[in-house]
Amino acid sequence: MSTARTVLAAMFREEWRLHSELFGGRRFAAFPVFLALAGALTTWALGTTGTDAGAVVAGVHVLVLLFGLQTGTVGLVGQDAMRNLLGDVTLVVFSAHTLPVSERLLLGAFLVKDAAYYAVLFLLPISVACAPLLPLASLPLLWVTLTWTFVLGLLGTLAAVSLASRGRPGKALALVGAAGVVAAFLAGSPVGDATPYAVFVAPGVRSVALAALPPLLLAGVAAVTYDSEYEPPARTVGNGFRAWRRRMPAWDDPVFVKTMLDVERSAGGYWKVLFSAGVLFAVSAFLVDLASGLVGLPVLPGVAFGSILGLTAFTTYNWLTQFDSLETYAQFPIDAGDVFRAKARAFAVLGVPVGVAFYAGAVIWQDAAVLDALCGLVLLVGLQAYLFGLTVALAGFQPNEFLFDTVLFATFTLAVVVPLVPVLVVGFVAAPLGALPATGLALVGLLLGAVGVVLYRRAVPRWRERLRE
Repeated sequence: MSTARTVLAAMFREEWRLHSELFGGRRFAAFPVFLALAGALTTWALGTTGTDAGAVVAGVHVLVLLFGLQTGTVGLVGQDAMRNLLGDVTLVVFSAHTLPVSERLLLGAFLVKDAAYYAVLFLLPISVACAPLLPLASLPLLWVTLTWTFVLGLLGTLAAVSLASRGRPGKALALVGAAGVVAAFLAGSPVGDATPYAVFVAPGVRSVALAALPPLLLAGVAAVTYDSEYEPPARTVGNGFRAWRRRMPAWDDPVFVKTMLDVERSAGGYWKVLFSAGVLFAVSAFLVDLASGLVGLPVLPGVAFGSILGLTAFTTYNWLTQFDSLETYAQFPIDAGDVFRAKARAFAVLGVPVGVAFYAGAVIWQDAAVLDALCGLVLLVGLQAYLFGLTVALAGFQPNEFLFDTVLFATFTLAVVVPLVPVLVVGFVAAPLGALPATGLALVGLLLGAVGVVLYRRAVPRWRERLRE
């Protein structure tokens, strides 16, 4: 117990020092304040438009669950770090080979630290932000159930990663389990009764007991099946570098090829890109369904899904830069502009098709009209280009880290909300789509794409100069 306590305390100190040194203690500490203010403004606006408080609380729980699922992909990053695929990584969670501590203990302590960290930094301000809609006495319970929901999502992904470490049988079992939950939900089974949201709606011994079962089950699966020493079976493959260069002969870009191989050969491969996009797809489906119920009017599924799925640009760019830094290339005769160009090409090859594929599934599922589907497609690609250029301009090669810089995060949030919210409003209330609104939406998509290209081109020289300094 003393070892676990020592490791946990070291991780908390490490987390604070890492982010306070990157952004300054005050800017890092101000992050939850900004989140609470922005969230309170949002909930107040929803309340003034007549949105039911129960629907907002349900929506917040769903989004936190999906956020937990996305955060659980740390298990994939952890596998890469333990295999030394991420370069010079010295975080405590990755120190099993240099300290007399088991990887299970390190991973367990890391999950506890992460849950506490996000509970205070993210979920507490989100709970406070619901004050305009809920009685103040209910906010502590909301914080507890949101944290509980986040842990549920975190353990869900971790259990899937742990099962995947057992080879094909484990992967098949994870897939069957996930498919079973989805099928039960679609069939109308009371799956929600076994979630923390049910505790908030109807607190009691029964609801608490039911909500405790899924996280305990997932934690048990992860603890029993996780194999930190698992290595994929040895196999013979062709020359991937040469194969990728043959696929894109016009580019003849070895850094682009390296980027694609980095993603492919890291834990999860291209599947983690699909998973991140799938989380946003689920968010899109939930918001479209919620908006349709609240507004009472038919929603434009093409415009709505295209707008939200454009956010896949950020998650895809994060995976493309996960294994790289500009400093890595400083020792080679490679210009920083060439590295960014390679990332842009990789984004075009991987990020855009993934977003379009999910969007195609959405418009077929929702039976979108042709004009609506075309407008949504233009918005999707335009928003992806815009967010790619915006992320490069603000974050360079560190898209994850800048999210904890209050100033940059506020800038990013404002730059996303300003074009996205008006488009979503049109998507939620403008059905059926006429020729004039359709033309306007298409022009917005093209304009956003052009702005993204300009942001990207202006950002590259700035990052080049910073690297030289």
